[in-house]
Amino acid sequence: MQHLSQIIAQYKTDTESVYNTWFIANDERLKAFRTIRRGVLQVIEDIKNRTFPNDFKGSSLEFVLNCIAEQKQVFVGVAHPFYWKPKLRIPDIYENQANKIAFGQFLETCINAKTEEQVLKEVVKLDELKIKGLGPAVASILYFLHPTFFPPFNTAILNGFNFLFRDKKKLGSWSEYLKIREVLIETNTKHKAELSNDLGAIAGLCFEIGTQKMLIGNDEYLSESERKNFEKNIEKRQKEIVGEKLEENLHTEMQYHLLKIGASLGYDVTPASNDKSKAFNGQLFSFMSLNGFPELPTDKDTQNTIRLIDVLWFAKGTNNIIGAFEVEKSTSIYSGILRLSDLHFSLGDGDKVFYIIIPDSREKDVVLQLNRPVIRRSKINIRYILFSDLRSHCDAICKFGSDHSVMEKIAKTV
Repeated sequence: MQHLSQIIAQYKTDTESVYNTWFIANDERLKAFRTIRRGVLQVIEDIKNRTFPNDFKGSSLEFVLNCIAEQKQVFVGVAHPFYWKPKLRIPDIYENQANKIAFGQFLETCINAKTEEQVLKEVVKLDELKIKGLGPAVASILYFLHPTFFPPFNTAILNGFNFLFRDKKKLGSWSEYLKIREVLIETNTKHKAELSNDLGAIAGLCFEIGTQKMLIGNDEYLSESERKNFEKNIEKRQKEIVGEKLEENLHTEMQYHLLKIGASLGYDVTPASNDKSKAFNGQLFSFMSLNGFPELPTDKDTQNTIRLIDVLWFAKGTNNIIGAFEVEKSTSIYSGILRLSDLHFSLGDGDKVFYIIIPDSREKDVVLQLNRPVIRRSKINIRYILFSDLRSHCDAICKFGSDHSVMEKIAKTV
């Protein structure tokens, strides 16, 4: 087998590897951390207040897992271990109140932990409770709380780990996960200059190998059936890359329309801080938007999250947010709603209206999400606009609109 440094170099230079499509280049991954953290806080609150349901469906935990699943390059299927299976009574954190409280306390201690040792102690305590069906799938939540302490975990990552380290570790056991974690941390420490403090990078390497998207070693390691499966995965990935590129182009187009409208209405406008280098229709976003981001009356972490909202409109020369827009594509409706919720609670202003911009084909999905009890209870005023309506009415709004209220002409509500 190739030397590990060679394997890492191959992983990093492949433009279609998860290192480049998820870990480095995916803005949604960076946006997800605080969104998921706030979602976990909601799970904890619901368990404390005894409003957490006796089912996964419709719960704040489903909301969190759906946000994680949006990182589809690595986390497709992450919610499956948490689905309530009534015949098997697993995972036993829905109907069993004691287990539900134990899970809530575990999450609260972990989210507030400052050291690796504190979280490890909680993992061991949770394992000792032997809650049926609640295994190391929870590690994918831990990753988004402590990315430098805990790698994400799923079948593909396990398969890649076993192949890379010639091991036979198994799913479903916290003790096996902790052993895998130790090996990954030790390996990551040795190759930190090539990888990252964030354990998502080395977990992504295992994922690439485990899904046979990345071929390492000599061809003799693969049987004929494995070779065909490998080629099938390559073809599938090519289609996914093309689809993601088309989605990204649509996303950029919608941001452009929103920036153009906001500027025509006389507002200061800005795209997400990491999107200023984008361009559409021959116009750079940096030429359409504010040079600097206005200082907001929030803490630094919250402001950093707000800066990642796709488009913001400010009253001219002020830090008063007039409009906030999240452009969603194929799967990321959940995290967009939570980012707007972050802004809503940070500003403490219940009268503002926020907008989700969605593909026409996803109207039913956004209606479903906005009708969730957790969103209803928050009293946040979120409306949605279809891609086709924004595109077709952009020029008319720019010509005839006088202020932000003109967006209500094309916005819908639930």
